Amino acid sequence: MAKKTVLAFTVFALVLGLSSAAFAQKATVLRVVVVKTDDVGTYLQELQKGNELLKRMGSQAQIRVWQARFAGPDTGALVVGIEYPNMAAFAADEAKISSNAEYKAWLKGLDKIRKIVSDSLYSEL
Repeated sequence: MAKKTVLAFTVFALVLGLSSAAFAQKATVLRVVVVKTDDVGTYLQELQKGNELLKRMGSQAQIRVWQARFAGPDTGALVVGIEYPNMAAFAADEAKISSNAEYKAWLKGLDKIRKIVSDSLYSEL
């Protein structure tokens, strides 16, 4: 009996581990960057340029931008959400942009018009 119980537990643990790994591959990933800028219009135009660069590189990222309205001292801050279908897509984009000179130059230019308040990565449950 003990061998059957151990075997059943081992199989259960293995299946649970594999399903968790498969779930992690399918979970949406959201990068959230909170920024402050004095020129929202120019910043949005620059984000559009960056989005076009990403699309030319084959990115699956979806970029959305929100502005804080009722946020105390953070009112006016922008929240940029960059959504990926899964962690593999995020990792692929990170590899592409880290070796792309045009993207690096665009990103460096953003530093002139914004200050990053926070940069976080979230996985959907």
